[in-house]
Amino acid sequence: MKLPTHVTVCEVAPRDGFQAIHEWIPTEKKVEIVKMLASTGLTSMEITSFVHPKAIPQLRDAEEVVRAMQDQQEIKLRALVPNVRGAARAIDVGIKKLKLMLSATDSHSLSNSNCLVKDALEGMKPIIELAQKHDVAVGGSISVAFGCPFEGKVPLEKICSIIEHYQSLGIHEVSLADSTGVANPQQVDHMLGVLVKQFSSVTFSMHLHNTRGMALANAVAALQQGIVHFDSSIAGLGGCPYLPGATGNIATEDLIHAFEQMGVRTGVNEARLLAVARQVKDMIGYDGGSFLLQAGPCSQLHQKPTSQQKLG
Repeated sequence: MKLPTHVTVCEVAPRDGFQAIHEWIPTEKKVEIVKMLASTGLTSMEITSFVHPKAIPQLRDAEEVVRAMQDQQEIKLRALVPNVRGAARAIDVGIKKLKLMLSATDSHSLSNSNCLVKDALEGMKPIIELAQKHDVAVGGSISVAFGCPFEGKVPLEKICSIIEHYQSLGIHEVSLADSTGVANPQQVDHMLGVLVKQFSSVTFSMHLHNTRGMALANAVAALQQGIVHFDSSIAGLGGCPYLPGATGNIATEDLIHAFEQMGVRTGVNEARLLAVARQVKDMIGYDGGSFLLQAGPCSQLHQKPTSQQKLG
């Protein structure tokens, strides 16, 4: 099995993880968690989303969280933005990379953004123009790319059409999101096999949810297609509040541990990451299904039996 030698993992708990938690997380606790994550060797983080506070009340302190991270030069911060107003807020507070919101289906787009896909695409141009004016990078995304809870499987032709539109806007980074964890490795392999060949100038990343326990298998399938950019969330936190049955992302500690076990380097300190995952679990009050928090890493050995036990 030929795999890349190195990958980049983007931590998305401060956005995707926190948005799924109904009880208010104090700003100082958010900042503490973000700084702990930055101490693990992770080099990329989706720190928040500049959405309307009524849409995602948990992220109403987006500016304060970003300002608190201005001294963290070793980690690249990006933010999710739904519109020009959100983009302006992000840029004003110092964000240097924006991630656009887009659904693969009209049903999810209406649920998540209150507009059709074509309208969302048309609304991206002013965001990109504003970002270019301020020398801010922009990446695209496609939610429910592998299947929608309202419409089912999304035709590959539709995904290609969206990517073509992104290219026409000058966007050459696209995140493919399995937003409710419906993808399977064969599907991931087939889709990426087509997309990587057809859009050779596009950098694809994977945003995987572990709703049905297939996120790691899907990550390996993506690795085999040469994908080297992945999103994950500490302790497996996450889930879109506008998707029925949505659960957490693949746990960062699970993804990092698996990649490192396969010889795929991440640059992350595994021991420190697991310690942070335990702290985050304690601070938040639960985890989203992290396997490493249950079993520990493969290197964790147990005491050998001291003598033969007599049976009967």
